[in-house]
Formats: sequence, C-alpha cells, structure tokens
Amino acid sequence: MKITVLVDNNTFIDKYYYGEPAVSYYLEIDNKKILFDAGYSDIFLNNAEKLNIDLAEITHLVFSHGHNDHTNGIKYLDKMLSWQFVKLVAHPDCLLQKRVGKEYIGPPPELKLLAGKAATVLTKKPYIIAENCVFLGEIADRNDFENRVPIGEQLRDGVWQDDFVLDDSALVCRTNEGLFIISGCSHSGICNIIEQAKNIMNEDKVVGVIGGFHLLEQNVRLDKTISWLKQQQINNLYPCHCVSLAAKAQMLTQFAIKEVGVGLTIKMD
Repeated sequence: MKITVLVDNNTFIDKYYYGEPAVSYYLEIDNKKILFDAGYSDIFLNNAEKLNIDLAEITHLVFSHGHNDHTNGIKYLDKMLSWQFVKLVAHPDCLLQKRVGKEYIGPPPELKLLAGKAATVLTKKPYIIAENCVFLGEIADRNDFENRVPIGEQLRDGVWQDDFVLDDSALVCRTNEGLFIISGCSHSGICNIIEQAKNIMNEDKVVGVIGGFHLLEQNVRLDKTISWLKQQQINNLYPCHCVSLAAKAQMLTQFAIKEVGVGLTIKMD
C-alpha cells in the first residue's frame, strides 16, 4: 500500500507544492491506482505532475462525500481519462446538490455527467475495490458522542431538506501490520468510521488513520474522541484538513500525532 497526499490545507516546508482547504489522495494497492477525492480546484493535477504521478492511469475514482472541497476538482480531470475504463465509487447522496444558506457547497454538475460515462457504483453498502481495499459505504452510528448534526441542506426529489451528510464514507486497507483507514472529512465520526472498518474487515488492529477528523472546537465531542482514540493505541494518526490547531494541540497532550502536508507519502506492506 502506498498513499500520497495530493491536496491538503498544508504543504511542508521547502516542498513547493500547492495547498488549499480541500482533500485529495492517490493510493496504490493490489495493482489498483485509486484517486480518493479531487480537491476544490485543479491543483491536484499540478501536484501529481510534480510528484511523477500519472492520473491518466487511475483505475478507480472514489469520493468520500459530495462537498465541493472534495469533488469540485473533478471537472479538471474530465479530458484526461477514458472514463469507460475507470470505476467511480461513491454513496448515492454524493451526487445531490448541497447548500449552506445561499452558498452552494455540493458537487459540480460535471460529476453527474461523469457518473454516466464511467463504470459507476453508487452504494450505501461496503464495496470491495481490491483484495485489500474496501469502500466502507454508509457509516453506522455507534458512538453517542458522534451524533450527526445537519450541515446545510441537500436537494432530494426537488425538496431542500436538512443534510446529515449520510454520504460521508472512507476507505480501509489491509496491511501486514493492521488496518489503515483513509477518511475525507469524517462527518459521520472518525470513531464510527474506525469501528465500521474493523467490523467489515474482521480485524481489530488499526495501524494508521489519515484524513479530516472534523474536530474544529474544544468541546465534549473532542474530549471523548481523544479518549476513545487513546484507548485504540493507533501508532500512526494523521489528522488533517478539517482538524483545528486547538484540536491537534489537545491531542498532543494525550498521544503523538503526525504532520500532514501535500507530498506526504506513506508506504506499508
């Protein structure tokens, strides 16, 4: 398994890549080449080129959820790929329009068009991408401290309704050391995501987690998430994107976390 960060809020010192408040990862596993989220703009293409990653060779395009900081970049990838050879995997709600007040925060129109051209799998259930890589599907609510709250609204059947971001999902990879989980924003709760990954893979040991944990405020949810994560004894935690500096600082009082920036590469057998 090899993961490369193509887009994140941060870039490393003396590494001249582009960053933005968004997410995109490139994953190689079991001879599959997976683009997980596409950021907000076209910078994932520039970063991939600098990192000698040919995105024209991807076999799978997977979305964590439908917010525009994870999907909007897809419109810049359209002309690069022969979409009939690419499998697009996402929760069905990923294609719905989304807004907060008057601000549109959903996927671009191009995503629905691409879903018609690619070999598309829209599923609420777990989906096997490769022998050692699974899309988790709709995340079950297991922890009461990770209760869902609506983030704006989504347009379903012509009616705007509260959006509890049920499309929020993640990937899990099996390695020789344990499970490695890749999240987009964790609107469904990072602890819920980890529990679902363990359940699906029938494996208790988690060696690493990278992604947005959606921990922005110092509150009870942060306290209980830190307590839960500490009990898991996960050696490689990479909180990024939608994790505030205050949340990271509080995590560091309890356990070690690792820095994330564009160009970070993680390898595990």
